[in-house]
Amino acid sequence: MLGAAVAAAIAAGALAAPAAMAADRGTPRGAEAAGAEKPGPKLNTGSPVRVNQVGYLTHGPKKGTVVTDATKPLTWTLRAADGTKRASGTTTPRGIDPSSGQNVQTFDFSKVTDKGKGYTVNIDGKQSEPFSISDDLYSSLRRDSLEYFYQNRSGIKIDADLVGGKYARPAGHGKAAPHQGDTDVPCQQGVCDYRRNVSGGWYDAGDQGKYVVNGGISVAQLMSEFERTKTTKGADAKPLGDGKLRVPEHGNGIPDILDEARWEMDFLMRMQVPQGKPLAGMAFHKVHDKEWTGFPTRPDQDKQQRELHTPSTAATLNLAATAAQSARLFKPYDPQFAARSLHVAKTAWAAAKAHPNMLASDQDSTGGGAYGDSNVSDEFYWAASELFITTGDNTYRKAVLDSPLYGDVDAIFPRTSALSWASTAGLGQLDLATVPNKLTAKQRAEVRKTVIRAADRYAAFSAKSAYGVPYAPKSGKYEWGSNSQVLNNMVVLATAHDLTGKTRYRDAVLRGMDYLLGGNPLNQSYVTGYGERDSHRQHHRFWAHQLDAKLPSPSPGTLAGGPNSGLEDPVAQKKLKGCAPAMCYTDDIMAFSTNEVTINWNAPLAWISSYVDDLGKSMAYKG
Repeated sequence: MLGAAVAAAIAAGALAAPAAMAADRGTPRGAEAAGAEKPGPKLNTGSPVRVNQVGYLTHGPKKGTVVTDATKPLTWTLRAADGTKRASGTTTPRGIDPSSGQNVQTFDFSKVTDKGKGYTVNIDGKQSEPFSISDDLYSSLRRDSLEYFYQNRSGIKIDADLVGGKYARPAGHGKAAPHQGDTDVPCQQGVCDYRRNVSGGWYDAGDQGKYVVNGGISVAQLMSEFERTKTTKGADAKPLGDGKLRVPEHGNGIPDILDEARWEMDFLMRMQVPQGKPLAGMAFHKVHDKEWTGFPTRPDQDKQQRELHTPSTAATLNLAATAAQSARLFKPYDPQFAARSLHVAKTAWAAAKAHPNMLASDQDSTGGGAYGDSNVSDEFYWAASELFITTGDNTYRKAVLDSPLYGDVDAIFPRTSALSWASTAGLGQLDLATVPNKLTAKQRAEVRKTVIRAADRYAAFSAKSAYGVPYAPKSGKYEWGSNSQVLNNMVVLATAHDLTGKTRYRDAVLRGMDYLLGGNPLNQSYVTGYGERDSHRQHHRFWAHQLDAKLPSPSPGTLAGGPNSGLEDPVAQKKLKGCAPAMCYTDDIMAFSTNEVTINWNAPLAWISSYVDDLGKSMAYKG
């Protein structure tokens, strides 16, 4: 992620911010939405009838929202693609939605279970975007959201045979690049006196930096997506298996999702300070260009010197946690890599214990995001949890049970976002709750209780919201990457559903999908290629069609960051001044504070897409 440093770079002329940018898909369809909205920017939100533009599971909840001046109930009509009436009912007035300032009413057509495409909901002469009713809505999103990672790999050619010609590109930051790319990287001045091969891994976001703390949560969630198929009834591993995803490692006998995870794990392990050097066992916090990379820049054409930044305790614990998880998941497929992973994890844990206060600074933001972190108790909890699950060692059990976070639901799962790169304790807690381990039955019950209590909170947010979103920041203001916060709350809800079978958790997840895929105050699907009004101009150096017609738009399955009340970029400040929290979004490549992409936002999208794809199939079976 980028932040205020980029705004400063734009102001200084280091990054291009053209006054006029050609849109690659023309003007969004529809007219200004009707309804009582507070003063603010004039936004084209299309139809006032808001639905999930992808669709609804056959036997799942089917709800939507209409923006209207009316205060009395209205009649809604569900029509099939040929225009025939399939169902009707009356809306429920909800008053002013505080997130958007809109006067809204809601409608519910959950009783309809007839499968089909091209459905619409019509209210007061207005028609929604078309959508489907089906058991198989999310299989393509499961695949596409994971393909995001291959397309953002560093150090490898992106193959046209896998992704299509327009997305293909040479390897970024490989040996052929200036300064040997990431195969021979010096440290920043004063950090170290040697060079390291830190090739591979994923580019973090719209920039071309690689950050251990952002890569850590991302690879952990991909591995957890796979691990869920080993621990949860009804979770299907086949779509994640060897030969199922668009990655080049087909046919090696290893599930494709683990191949993708290994690409990042190899990089993370290369970021460990080698034996014989000062701070051996610690992990460098990040590697990126010396100055901010200009727009647009294909990774293989980046001419800037790359630099390693100071090791940090947070990065080291991210390495310990993910390597411990990698050790248990790879053991059936590659015992040698699993053993290496465990050695790295134990070494990193010992180094972090020896250097517990090497805190990453918020000021290190030239050329890449700072990812400063002044509290690493959550990383210690996560790393101890993963090492304990993998080894059963009493040292790590004690670290978990003695942690001040143990049993504290608010510390483990913060109110706004259950998980983030800066708040990782919940990753360990979810695995302690679901993956077999040597906690006592009583301790396991205590761990699961925190998951359920957090899920109850997020389910209540969803039930209270006219748009069903399981997200309610205490200040009311939406934060940078709000869509990822929605998704990470959904991960807790989905886990609670896996643990209890209670439909309120399942339904809150599905309502969250409704929000992300168009059933929101902006009538905007935040995922490229999904829905009639999808985000497709996200902030990215290579997926930059808006700036250069020869370059592609983002790949299908790419999540936009979403509404952000902070408006920390010039484009958002100009276009969105006075916006209500959920309206603070614009699909513009230079509006990076609302429209960035990152690996740690697509990771929970992939996790949840896998969950809802499995859910649709299991609900179809029950039906």
